Amino acid sequence: MPTTPVSVRRVDADGIALWGFGDRALDVLFDGRRVWSFWLERDTRASVTGRLSGLRSIEWPSALRKFLDGNTRLGITEHVSGRVLFDRETSFGTSADRIQVVGRSGAPISLDKSGRISPTFDTRTAEDTLPLLRAIDTVLDAVRSAGIEPFLAYGTLLGAVREKKLLGHDSDADVAYVSAAGTPVDVVRESFRIQRAVHERGFRTYRYSGAAFRVDVVEGDGAVRGLDVFGGFIDDADPSSGTGSRLYQMGEIGADFRREWVYPLTTCTLEGQTFPSPAVPEPWLEAAYGPTWAVPDPAFKFETDPRTVRQLNGWFRGTATNRAAWERTYSGNRGRLPSEKPSPVARKAQRRLQGSGRGGGTVIDVGAGRGGDSLWLARQGLTVHAYDYVPTASHAVQDAAAAEGLDLEVRMLNLDEWRSVLAEGARMARVDGPKVMIARHVADATDRFGRESLARFASMALRGGGRLFLDVWSTPGRTPERVHPVPVGEVARLMEEQGARILVTRERPARAGSQAGQPSGSRRSSRGRLVAQWD
Repeated sequence: MPTTPVSVRRVDADGIALWGFGDRALDVLFDGRRVWSFWLERDTRASVTGRLSGLRSIEWPSALRKFLDGNTRLGITEHVSGRVLFDRETSFGTSADRIQVVGRSGAPISLDKSGRISPTFDTRTAEDTLPLLRAIDTVLDAVRSAGIEPFLAYGTLLGAVREKKLLGHDSDADVAYVSAAGTPVDVVRESFRIQRAVHERGFRTYRYSGAAFRVDVVEGDGAVRGLDVFGGFIDDADPSSGTGSRLYQMGEIGADFRREWVYPLTTCTLEGQTFPSPAVPEPWLEAAYGPTWAVPDPAFKFETDPRTVRQLNGWFRGTATNRAAWERTYSGNRGRLPSEKPSPVARKAQRRLQGSGRGGGTVIDVGAGRGGDSLWLARQGLTVHAYDYVPTASHAVQDAAAAEGLDLEVRMLNLDEWRSVLAEGARMARVDGPKVMIARHVADATDRFGRESLARFASMALRGGGRLFLDVWSTPGRTPERVHPVPVGEVARLMEEQGARILVTRERPARAGSQAGQPSGSRRSSRGRLVAQWD
């Protein structure tokens, strides 16, 4: 199909309508600053006769909608050519103010290629990013201390090779290494050893999979930036490889490769500093981004072949179910304190530990989310351990608690990973004094293995009189996204198998739905509640 010029037909609160043929990356700017990018054909929806008419439309991303109240000079440009397609003062909503797409700290933010709202590098100063560059150097040294030679990878390597600087539309940093090990299990063991070496240097880390983890880096203005560490290995015995060997690199690479394209390492320049890179970086970048890697693309999406996805999932990713979706859910509120009132479960936990003259104790909040209950409980004078699959969601609460001198700690718990469950269960078992665990909509947000792990974790943490308060959606009907009804009786049986004494199981009857967009007479799932104790 021929490529034609693009024209913008409509911009309003619903989205953007365009006309044109030929896919290309487009940038959306508010008052001259890029806030979002998309591809003309890949990311838009054709009209009824779209293939013939060329008319296409795209809705505003949900993460940006909350900012659309006020005035802005709205621009739409072709990313590569810079051609201006639309440049007009535009109003949304009722506010007379300028639209400010900023985080809680006031720092500018935009949508990254993963659909997360983040402070991309084009909004940061050299002073802001200096701690990240220093952290890259420190993490590289930590990996080397484990006997591995790491290098810049993915967007960070691409920026160094193509522009000698951090990519403006990128929002994190990446390093990688190719293990000398020849089997996935040894790569996993090695990755955990490297994570411990990084942790010993004072960094907070979060594991993505068996061969990848993130390092949290605090930038100059207090913003937290991710630095990802990706493991990989070369299979020298792959019979399908045209080169005789195949590179598997977390998170998206499975490609015919030669070891000499990586080692011995050479160097590259990033933001005026020297860092290690693969011996021949071009084949690595082509394996990651395809043959057009040299063409800037702020809306790039990985399209990993099914074989590689299947292999990486089977070897390394079995413990990261729905992690990316949950991270996107929380990214729009990053840095903001939750405003909701404490849940009934939190109030029950507080009364259990402090009511009738009791002296207090420890609350273990599993599935803490943004941490609203955790912060409220800590403000009541209780010790709180807030656990979540995406602990960054609670970092604002942890920072607030530290500023107020409260006893609250945020930690990662992955119910689909035995290493995480057993390690944290042993840690909580060593906590003395009265303990209560709350788990609001955790059992219905995980799978069967995760529910079994939750029961094991509670059993380890609560022996000696600790009590669990648990809520689930328990009958067929409407539930929040990524939550699926689980019969409260099924959860009770799992707890009993781990030695619990069930004190309460009950369900609040379902009611006919009345929310907008719901069919008449549709029903919401019943809410089940369980209280269990380990004597």
